[in-house]
Amino acid sequence: MAYWIKHPAELEERYRQRPSRIGLDTEFIRERTYWPQLALVQMAVGDEILLIDPLIPGMCEALKPWLTDTSITKIMHSASEDLVAFKCACDALPRPLFDTQIGAALAGIGGGMGYQKLVAEITGVTLPKGETRSDWLKRPLSEAQLEYAADDVEYLFALHDTISAKLQAANRMQWLQDDGERLLASVEGDEGELWPHLSMRSSQVLERDAQLRLLRLLRWRDQQARSSDKPRSWILDNELANLLARNPPADYDSMLKLFGRFPKAPRKLAQSLWEALNTPLADEALAPMALPATDGNKNTIKRLQDAVSKRSAELELPEGLLASRKHLEALLESGNWPTALAGWRQQQLEPVLRPLLPTT
Repeated sequence: MAYWIKHPAELEERYRQRPSRIGLDTEFIRERTYWPQLALVQMAVGDEILLIDPLIPGMCEALKPWLTDTSITKIMHSASEDLVAFKCACDALPRPLFDTQIGAALAGIGGGMGYQKLVAEITGVTLPKGETRSDWLKRPLSEAQLEYAADDVEYLFALHDTISAKLQAANRMQWLQDDGERLLASVEGDEGELWPHLSMRSSQVLERDAQLRLLRLLRWRDQQARSSDKPRSWILDNELANLLARNPPADYDSMLKLFGRFPKAPRKLAQSLWEALNTPLADEALAPMALPATDGNKNTIKRLQDAVSKRSAELELPEGLLASRKHLEALLESGNWPTALAGWRQQQLEPVLRPLLPTT
């Protein structure tokens, strides 16, 4: 049964029961902001589903003990953005975390499965999609919204039971715990992506100096987006960032003239952008470069990918779970194992990948 929680005291009273596990989900809005705006929290506790209004004063403070109590396992599905929402609204993260999407992949059920598909796979229940594009900040919420929200946590315990059994049988529960903690740590210590230029495929065709200029611009963009709580693309779009990095204007006036071709160019931030473009970063000498698509690099990456695919098949894991192309490129460029491949992934991959890496 679902209960609409309107008073922090109701949440505090239930917390005294100290359940061993809860199911968690959130609804948030992030269309016009950098940070997600927490609009609703769904919590499965025993046979109850609590629909918690975080817009009510004191409610986020009442939520915090639930999130930080390590005696309570928090079951979530594809939790990454929900974690950011909790961090912003409650200044807390849910530990320990059991992410059913990660768990389903590690258990061999399927990679990257959405909640509805996973529920259907495990329970046979078909859930409606209904309210995915709702305005969750409006009040009152409709009955359809509340039903959809309750569905998002109703089956988490069933998923948890099935996935846990499969992980324990495969001796992979620690893998899930490691991946969950890595996800939490990435949100907890998030100061922005360190080398954002590597995520832009277009940077591969840029010379080193141009890649460094792009790195400066993307770091600047992220800082501006965070401080103003606006989407990155509202600050500086990728097309203009690439153009400025590839063909830097000779002077400030030339840059302003270039802005005339881009209606959404950041004219009010022009001076700050100009300084960022032309001021080296303290750590840019350490910056890895996006690899140009040479025949040698392409062949090496292909061999690495083939080795990863073979090992994934041996472990009965979905494609892409062990290592992405981006991570393999970082490994090839630096020779050092990226943080994303640390732990059990490195243990599984190093014996098969190390012989394929250049020795010099």
